[in-house]
Amino acid sequence: MEIFLTGLLVAALAYCALQAVLSRRLILSALWLAGASALLSVLFYLLGAYLIAVIELSVGAGLVTVLFAFAISIAGEEIIPLRPLVPRVLGGLLALAAVLLIGRLSLPVAPAPAAQLEPALPIVIWDQRGLDILVQMVLIFAGVLGLLGLLAEVKAPLSFPAAAEYAEKRQRELEELQEPGLDEELEKELI
Repeated sequence: MEIFLTGLLVAALAYCALQAVLSRRLILSALWLAGASALLSVLFYLLGAYLIAVIELSVGAGLVTVLFAFAISIAGEEIIPLRPLVPRVLGGLLALAAVLLIGRLSLPVAPAPAAQLEPALPIVIWDQRGLDILVQMVLIFAGVLGLLGLLAEVKAPLSFPAAAEYAEKRQRELEELQEPGLDEELEKELI
């Protein structure tokens, strides 16, 4: 039963990852990627890596999705038609080679050596990997700031640049100066 559940999770993870790559809309790609990250965190949890599962869920599914949505809302979803750099056949063959190589490297070749005494996982995470935890906190903080910026923004910053706004204001001032009634009033004041 456990093997079936793991296989089902891996298949769903592969499907979400494939949809993230094949999706035409950027926001849908970000959502498929969030789904893949959430499934990966469930897989980590089932494999016993509880802290890694929490980190993957918070950073991968949460923070990265928020940052992608923020970036897409600023830049827009304009599709630029580009030719692929790598032909599809070559890309497929490279992906298949990567999957086969990972499968080959994950199979045991020789009997496992005697178990070495390793530190407990919390000691590794909190004591030896302190910099990683610090980076994660910075990323979460940046994500929260990005989300606040996304929610507080009335209009996208790049949709109406300051230069265009200034040029429009200047044009209105010039039009006000060129009104016929103003010229006559100015001449009367000068006389």
